Amino acid sequence: MAAPVAVPCAQPEPEAEAEAGAMGLTALPGELLELILCSAALGAADIGRVSCTCRRLRDACAPRGKVWRERFRLRWPSLLKYYNQTDGVNWLEEYKARRNAGLEARRIVSSFSKRFFSEHVPCDGFSDIETLGCPSHFFEDELMSILNMEGRKGLTWKYYAKKILYFLRQQNILKNLKEYLQQPVDQQSFLEGAVLIDQYCNPLSDICLKGVQAQVDDITDKVRKDLRTKNPRHPSLASKAGEFLMIPEVELQRQVLDAMNCVLYEQLKYKGNEMDYYNSLNSYIHQVLIRRTGIPISLSILYLTIARQLGVRLEPVNFPSHFLLRWCQGKEGSTDIFDYTYIDAFGKGKQLAVKECEYLIGHHVTEEFYGVVTSKEVLQRMVGNLLNLGKRESTDQSYQLLRDSLDLYLAMYPDNVQHLMLQARLYFHLGIWPEKVLDILQHIQALDPSQHGAVGYLVQHTLEHIERRKEEVGPEVKHRSDEKHKDVCFSIGLIMKHKRYGYNCVIYGWDPTCMMGHEWIRNMNVHSLPHGPHQPFYNVLVEDGSCRYAAQEFTGTHYLANTELEMRYPEDLELTCAAVQKNYSSSKE
Repeated sequence: MAAPVAVPCAQPEPEAEAEAGAMGLTALPGELLELILCSAALGAADIGRVSCTCRRLRDACAPRGKVWRERFRLRWPSLLKYYNQTDGVNWLEEYKARRNAGLEARRIVSSFSKRFFSEHVPCDGFSDIETLGCPSHFFEDELMSILNMEGRKGLTWKYYAKKILYFLRQQNILKNLKEYLQQPVDQQSFLEGAVLIDQYCNPLSDICLKGVQAQVDDITDKVRKDLRTKNPRHPSLASKAGEFLMIPEVELQRQVLDAMNCVLYEQLKYKGNEMDYYNSLNSYIHQVLIRRTGIPISLSILYLTIARQLGVRLEPVNFPSHFLLRWCQGKEGSTDIFDYTYIDAFGKGKQLAVKECEYLIGHHVTEEFYGVVTSKEVLQRMVGNLLNLGKRESTDQSYQLLRDSLDLYLAMYPDNVQHLMLQARLYFHLGIWPEKVLDILQHIQALDPSQHGAVGYLVQHTLEHIERRKEEVGPEVKHRSDEKHKDVCFSIGLIMKHKRYGYNCVIYGWDPTCMMGHEWIRNMNVHSLPHGPHQPFYNVLVEDGSCRYAAQEFTGTHYLANTELEMRYPEDLELTCAAVQKNYSSSKE
């Protein structure tokens, strides 16, 4: 047989092929067309091009339609919770706004200068962030995407993104706290207040009132189940979720408390943390639920919340050294302290008489300490506990806790002279935010002129600090020929290559040892290097336009600190020197 002859096929023109494809799509049923356009294989640019082909496809890709909503969901799934599905959202505009917010977030992160490395926490310099023309959750979502980049990539960006996110979330939480405190007292939830404190001290953790309330509701359901086995007709079993019907009969209330003690302390094994009492985790309500342990006030808030959901009205008592709850046994609203039984949530829900409360702390107290307190006073005590923990040590973590608790306290009591002075002294001690220190001192002087001695001392030394900082603005002149710089191997202007990651860079500055702050050194794990921070570090301009701070040696897997630089010779020395000069000039500004 003759061999088959290959007949060349005529190739269709690109325009004809596109037209045929468009006609093929338009011939499909609407649901199938929509399913294809919602495919994850297509990008936003593809949808944009498709919508320009004909009216049918343009209508299928309507800005408020399912196609752009799905495109938004695929790209940023965590943001859908901010939208009401019944609203007519322009998903195309939301997509554009989120994309622009992401570009702006990355621009701001990449523009942060070396001076932020030396700060303990973000202080000033966030004016760009405060004036963003986009929803804050768009900006935060982009920062989270930076933090979630794989492995050890982009540690410089992650470091900055973490600081910015910390600042942004704390500002939003403070705003929420102030709104909470403006609510009528009878509408202020003790649990919500505890969550706000928890969120402010742990802004990078995923903590929300809805999640905490769900865990409390789960415990409440377990109590109902236990109660049902003992009294199937108990009135608290008839109440629906979200309904809080107070039970008037004392005996029925007692059954609820007995069931609570059984579930909390016997089944779930909640207990007071006597072994590690001064751990700050004991004060955070989400950690209390995770670890099932806490201190009297945090366990009392949990106990009180569950009791109220089951129809038992308990009230907080700011008892000295040991927070308690009280349960009315007499006429509601009675002022007689002997008409109440006092409950120790730290002591497995033990019910105490007045004298037994005094035995608990070992001394007699007056009747005023048995009185009920407001939610604001409960928060004040919680913050006071954290404040005392922050004073116990002198570490970066304790300073951060001290700053956070002072911020919370002054949000509730902005004119408290004692805590304003403590805040000013803390900033002065850390050497940060001197302009803010002066503002605080001026406020103190206006509130209490008798503080002029301490205020004057701090003002004088703060002004001296500002003057020294101005004098230090100019670049420090360093010579590699100096004996003290003998370990510096490379000079400014050399083109280098990262031995592990392979990027090209040019040196535009160096330090004989690491000049970053303790927090940066700890975060970057510099101490894991054989020579730690006691070796030359280089400021390098990378070919992608970013600036990094690299150690001279390479012994580990760390992206920023554990870096050995390999010399390369520039093909265009003039271009290299121009890049160095340009970046050096911008760094001085």
